[in-house]
Amino acid sequence: MPFENNDDYFKGRGAQVNTHNKFLKNKYVTDHIEGIDEILYENTSTQVIEEFPKSIVSISNSPDLAFSHSINPYRGCEHGCLYCYARNSHEYWGFSAGLDFERKIIVKRNAAELLEKFFNKPGYKPEPIMLSGNTDCYQPLERKLKITRSLLEVFLKYKHPVSIISKNNLILRDIDILTELSKLQLVHVNVTITSLNESLRQKLEPRTVTAKSKLMVINKLASGNIPVRVMMGPVIPGLNSDEIPALIQAAANEGAMGAIFTLIRLNGAIGEIFTDWIHKAYPDRAEKVLNLIASCHDGKLNDSRWGNRMRGDGKVAESIHQLFRISVNRFLKGRSLPPLELRHFVPAAGRQEKLF
Repeated sequence: MPFENNDDYFKGRGAQVNTHNKFLKNKYVTDHIEGIDEILYENTSTQVIEEFPKSIVSISNSPDLAFSHSINPYRGCEHGCLYCYARNSHEYWGFSAGLDFERKIIVKRNAAELLEKFFNKPGYKPEPIMLSGNTDCYQPLERKLKITRSLLEVFLKYKHPVSIISKNNLILRDIDILTELSKLQLVHVNVTITSLNESLRQKLEPRTVTAKSKLMVINKLASGNIPVRVMMGPVIPGLNSDEIPALIQAAANEGAMGAIFTLIRLNGAIGEIFTDWIHKAYPDRAEKVLNLIASCHDGKLNDSRWGNRMRGDGKVAESIHQLFRISVNRFLKGRSLPPLELRHFVPAAGRQEKLF
């Protein structure tokens, strides 16, 4: 039954189940529902959990990433995107990658303080840092907590390059800092748009802003000379893959300087979450979409192969890549983001001059 007519569907949430955490010994099952005396699934409000980390910059050597340094001020994300690869990381905290990921948000209030310490380490050499390599730094809680804004203030203070990826128009709140960073070529912004189809967007990522609002963000940033490109992530064959030309054209019309994309991959618990969802949301095409996804990942939903996991392979993946290349060449030809500057960075103790 499509979820519009299903009273058991949690509106405003992406996942409809709490998948089993592979790190936990015990789990709930519903084989004998009459013996369960508590509610297993209910649409509870968001719970904020404090974390007090000793470091804030994560360093990765993944060959699939264009960056090695990243900061995630939040773990978990209220946006509730079905496809989010970050869901699996919630299991390390004893939570589920399903509903828990969307309503149990871990926050790092001391992020800015830790970033300053990182910049002032002896011998530190600047390298672009990605904000939101895992979960969105402009998710709804940021409106109140302002952790991301405090981080941007540190980036500006030290004149350090930063790249941001987000799908929330809350980023425009910080356009004053972004403008100052842009004057020194210290910032790139990537705006994620998954679909121009509002009905699909509401089902895939229920707590994000509309595509119209995301395009407005691109326009506002571009108008302020802040380098911005569109991130179509992820492309899901059979759901939004046909939108590639229209989406890139729309972003180009608003001033985007480039476009990138990733192909959906359903690793770990995400496979179960997505499969459950698509049978409820699109029962008429569920198996077709799942088969198309599998055809891009060596016949499996779960793909962890370096170099393939975010690009895919096979004929379906190849056709998606070709359509993307043609669309970029047609609508964004000659445009590119300027390189981020490293030479402006100055630590608190000042720049160490060479003796000879």
